[in-house]
Amino acid sequence: MNLAERFPLDELRRTLVPPGTWTPYPDIDDRQGWERLPDELRRALVADAEPLLGTSWPELKATLFMEFQRNGNRSRYQKESYERRKMLIRLVAAECVENQGRFVDDIINGIWAICEESFWDVPAHNRYFTRDSWNRNHPLPDVTNPVVALFSAETGAVIAYTHYLVGARLDEVDPIVTHRMRHEIRTRLLDPFKERDEWWWLGFVQDEHHKGPPNNWNPWIISNLLAMEMLIEDDEERRAQAIHRCLRGLDRFLSGYHSDGGCDEGISYWGRAGASVFECLDVLDSASNGAVAVWDEPLIQEMARYVYRAHIGGDWYVNFADGTAKTIPDPNIVYHFGEKIGDELLIQHGIASQADLKPENAEFRSFNRFLNTCFRPVPQPAPVPAYPLIRQSWLGGIQVLTARQQEGTSEGLFLAAKGGHNGESHNHNDIGSFIVGLDGQPVLIDAGVEEYTKKTFSAQRYEIWTMQSAYHNLPTINGHQQAPGPQFAARDVTADLDDDHAELRLDIAGAWEDDAGIERWQRAARLERGGDAQVTIEDTWSLRDDPERIVLTLMAADAVDASTPGRLRLEGPEQRDLIVDYDADQWEAATERIDIDDRRMTPVWGNFVTRVFLTATSPAKTGSTRLTIRAG
Repeated sequence: MNLAERFPLDELRRTLVPPGTWTPYPDIDDRQGWERLPDELRRALVADAEPLLGTSWPELKATLFMEFQRNGNRSRYQKESYERRKMLIRLVAAECVENQGRFVDDIINGIWAICEESFWDVPAHNRYFTRDSWNRNHPLPDVTNPVVALFSAETGAVIAYTHYLVGARLDEVDPIVTHRMRHEIRTRLLDPFKERDEWWWLGFVQDEHHKGPPNNWNPWIISNLLAMEMLIEDDEERRAQAIHRCLRGLDRFLSGYHSDGGCDEGISYWGRAGASVFECLDVLDSASNGAVAVWDEPLIQEMARYVYRAHIGGDWYVNFADGTAKTIPDPNIVYHFGEKIGDELLIQHGIASQADLKPENAEFRSFNRFLNTCFRPVPQPAPVPAYPLIRQSWLGGIQVLTARQQEGTSEGLFLAAKGGHNGESHNHNDIGSFIVGLDGQPVLIDAGVEEYTKKTFSAQRYEIWTMQSAYHNLPTINGHQQAPGPQFAARDVTADLDDDHAELRLDIAGAWEDDAGIERWQRAARLERGGDAQVTIEDTWSLRDDPERIVLTLMAADAVDASTPGRLRLEGPEQRDLIVDYDADQWEAATERIDIDDRRMTPVWGNFVTRVFLTATSPAKTGSTRLTIRAG
């Protein structure tokens, strides 16, 4: 698929609606549009903004920005920065509902505060300047060098939608406000995007550190650039050229996807990969009255289906890499993506997940997603349909297998297992790892990732415990763990999916450096269905020399009773245990409680997880073993 070739510049010139005529949502003068919103929602939007009347805007001090370089903290500045954008969205929505001018002054205060910011992104991204920039390692941004990055683009879209929605009211106070908004968007984002190629994440260049296709930054940024071009750019030719450039950038991102649509960053990052691709395509479709639409493309359809292929049950998902295990992908995007590609399972998933979404978890930093929620709501029929809960899937590109005991229900066992390589986006060293769920919740787990700090995306990334293979469901040989990098990859990967079983077989020896001495480590992860349903993990290995120590690690979501030799009892959902049987003559079991006090992990796992060590009693150069996992 090549978007830039399918929709050449001449075609964009003909098919895009004229500048100033794109109306994705009702603006403040479209009173019928805003009055069509349900009364309950209208009241809630006003009530949500009223506490902001006359309030102060969060202060963004230079020293707060500098914390990222000084102590690695990126969250304190981000929190205040994000809060400014959320406040502006709430004020604009309330003014659009009321149309009485009550919120206008506070909207202007918010616009002015954001426009006065030296840097529209976050401290962690301050290092992504041109390759020869003198400021690469400085703790404060260079205001003469605007960067088109994640949150600068997202901020630009917030300002652009504000301009579109209430610009007429702002002009009644002083047209300099909207002039400033357009100026900041153009000078910080639209002009640099058109004129500069050096940012790898937009897909126009590669360097020694980024040789492959870009990651989720690409569609995330481009979705916002497309909206800004349609809302702000009044030069028809410049707009067409910029949108064609967006298509070229998206092509680079999509070229890195396998045909199965699997997201190697995990489900929560699908929300800024596949979901952002949807937003890009949705803007193009709407802005061309349907002339620029690719919903029929197989790759686009498969990217959408990843959502239910990675689903365990409820708000639990397969979370390899930095993805979180407990989340709800934006139900609005899931539902409308399903509509666009004609996938009833995805539509059903969107409806069911909307019913599960807690109000406090809704997306309010993205203005487009907020407006979508208001004006394109997911229907809530009674009764709400259940999640589709497919039987199994094999994503051969990213080498991830998922399978459940019985299609259509989360009851019973669930298995996810992966191959791949250790250079994936948001990578953990986890080739051959697996997840086992019971009754819709993971019990043998991938722990996920802690709150991001400076260390997370640095040369010290693999010093963090959650990134290491010794904290995944994997072996450690003589203290050797898996190594990072795309050259450390699974070999001889095969998947076998049938009605009565699903199995992934692979040799994971290639995930270790040569000095680990692993010639072969064959692993088979298998779900057996039927009356005696069970998951089995079979390992067969051949080492170069006699080992001093072999340890199999298992990561558990809750407490583990290892008091009975040959059996582990893992606490599962609703007081139903997961039983792991092992050969007590071959392995000795011990457990370690890992306390958790982290804003990202605690909402998922609570106050602790448990690490299980199965240590070989007589470690041998060659051998095999089998774990049998079943419901208690």
